Amino acid sequence: MSEPITDLVAAAIEAARNAYAPYSGFHVGAALLFDDGAVVQAANVENASYGLSLCAEANAVARAMTEGRRGGLVAVAIAGGKADAAGAIALGPEPVMPCGRCRQMLHELAALGDTDPEVIGAADGSLTRLPLSALLPHAFGPANLA
Repeated sequence: MSEPITDLVAAAIEAARNAYAPYSGFHVGAALLFDDGAVVQAANVENASYGLSLCAEANAVARAMTEGRRGGLVAVAIAGGKADAAGAIALGPEPVMPCGRCRQMLHELAALGDTDPEVIGAADGSLTRLPLSALLPHAFGPANLA
């Protein structure tokens, strides 16, 4: 595994430690890598009204956009699992990948810079790596509104 990807996955795991997940106990972190080397991290935030919960990837996209980032998305790492009392995240046997809503949000950010970022889902001892276009084929985006 190349060093930038290792660092990006570590950033996603670090972000997962900050999740607010009192209902599911499942902490998810996302780290977005941009072409200038910047990394934007975020975690999931649950709510007692479950439908109002926010995914880590959606929070990361919102944070990046709030920071003025438009395009330049190179890669996304997602990591999740149960947290122990010390806050360490135990990754499960299957990778955490973005839900459909988050795939759409990532696509919109990527489309602003005409990129097809690599999506990296971390599992215990392995990574799943796919281009976003493989996770969301025939995506709807800004170009469809022209």
